[in-house]
Amino acid sequence: MNLKPSFLENKNRMSRVMHEDLDASRRISQELLALLPASQTQSIVIVCIGTDRSTGDSLGPLVGTFLKEKTFASNFSVYGTLEDPIHAMNLEEKLTEIKLKYDRPFIIGIDACLGKLKSVGVVQIGEGPVKPGAGVNKELPSVGDAHITGIVNVSGFMEFMVLQNTRLNLVLKMAKTISNGIHLASSQLSRPSSFTPFTWSYEQEKTL
Repeated sequence: MNLKPSFLENKNRMSRVMHEDLDASRRISQELLALLPASQTQSIVIVCIGTDRSTGDSLGPLVGTFLKEKTFASNFSVYGTLEDPIHAMNLEEKLTEIKLKYDRPFIIGIDACLGKLKSVGVVQIGEGPVKPGAGVNKELPSVGDAHITGIVNVSGFMEFMVLQNTRLNLVLKMAKTISNGIHLASSQLSRPSSFTPFTWSYEQEKTL
C-alpha cells in the first residue's frame, strides 16, 4: 500500500525473491540469516501482521499459522496467526506485550504489500521496520528490526478492494515459501555461513 514519504526515505537496501523460484525458501533463509543478530541467546520474535477477513491481508496470519506448526530454536517466538491475528485494532497492545516479555528482542515484522504488476509474487527481505496500514491511511506503529513483505497484488487504485479480491492461492503459496524460509534459517543458526547476500536498489514496494 501507499507508503508515507518518511518511510520511502529509508535507505536500507533489501533483497527480493520470487516465491515460485525453486530455491526461494533457501534464499529467504540466507538473506534472513544475514540480518539476524550474532548472539545465539537474543530473543527473536516474529510478528505476523494482517487479518483473515481480507484475502490479500491474510499473508501474515498464514505465515504465523504455518510457523506455529514447526519446531524452532528456543530463542524464536511467533505472534500473529489465523486464530489470534495481529491487526490494526491490537497491534500496539501486542507490541507492548512483547517488549514487556522479552529483553531487547530482535523483531521481524511480516506483512503483505501491494506493488507493481511485474513484482506481484515477490518476497522482500530487508533491514528496518515494516509500516503496516500506510496504504489505507492508518497511523500504526512501525514494526521490526528487520522485515519480510510479500507483494500480493497491484497498487494504485481502490487498494482496499484490491486486497479483498486478491487470490488466496497466491497468498497461500507465498506464505508457505516464507514460513519454510524462516524455519530453515532457524535450523541453520548454529552453522557458519559464507553466503554474501545480494541486494537490490529498487524502491521498496508498498506495505499494507
